[in-house]
Amino acid sequence: MQVNDSRALVGTASAASAANKQEGAQSCPSGFAPAERVTLGALHFKEANEQVRQALDRVDDVALEDVRAQRYLGCALPAGKRLRIHGTPGNDLACFMDGGTVEVLGNAQDQVGNTMNAGEVIVHGRCGDAAGYAMRGGRVFIRDGCGWRAGIHMKAYDARQPVVVVGKDAGSFLGEYMAGGVFVVLGETGDYLARGMHGGVIYLKNPPRAGALSDEVVLSRVDDADLAVLAPLLAEYDRLFASELGYRVSAEAPEFFRVTPASSRPYASMYVR
Repeated sequence: MQVNDSRALVGTASAASAANKQEGAQSCPSGFAPAERVTLGALHFKEANEQVRQALDRVDDVALEDVRAQRYLGCALPAGKRLRIHGTPGNDLACFMDGGTVEVLGNAQDQVGNTMNAGEVIVHGRCGDAAGYAMRGGRVFIRDGCGWRAGIHMKAYDARQPVVVVGKDAGSFLGEYMAGGVFVVLGETGDYLARGMHGGVIYLKNPPRAGALSDEVVLSRVDDADLAVLAPLLAEYDRLFASELGYRVSAEAPEFFRVTPASSRPYASMYVR
């Protein structure tokens, strides 16, 4: 069953970002030191992305200043390339990203990590709807909450197991049709949780609201195998955000819940055999 694969593989996921230096933590909590700065201002998203691509052709580390909702920033960003974003990036941040690192010092809009293959996204704020949409690899850490339909169609791909960690509340339809990977929510969740889920695992710090779960999924307490997955993810969340939040998250707390699919084919009866 895909759930077991997700737990085993993610437990050994890369912790490359944990090696980031802590120098300059006030200006960039991850220790990111850009080699070049690009100011976007009111540029149209096509022109903005062209300027970003040109900068990334010259250097590996780029800071984007005065970002005003330009779409597709970090699209297909390869391994070894990094963006630090000051402002609010638009929809599809880090879409199809293929190993790079994107850090947002503020909020992000919809579809963060859309169909992301590999890499890491760090958001020092909240994000909009559909975070991790069809994501199939890499990790996304959201300090605060997210909108509706986070993790929709999230899936595993080969040995890749996507991970999303949301530090506060998540909206309704979380994990809709989820097929693989790990989603962690440290706040409250909304209605219609994990509808159509047929793979992967969702970890919740708080129990779902009454009536949010259907018969398609199973709710249980976490065990030692789950804590082995959660502990490094929460440690990374703390490393990134604890100094801003003023508190730390404990992976040892027994109140975490696990949501897994009751079947890998929840709608099999609807199809002609």
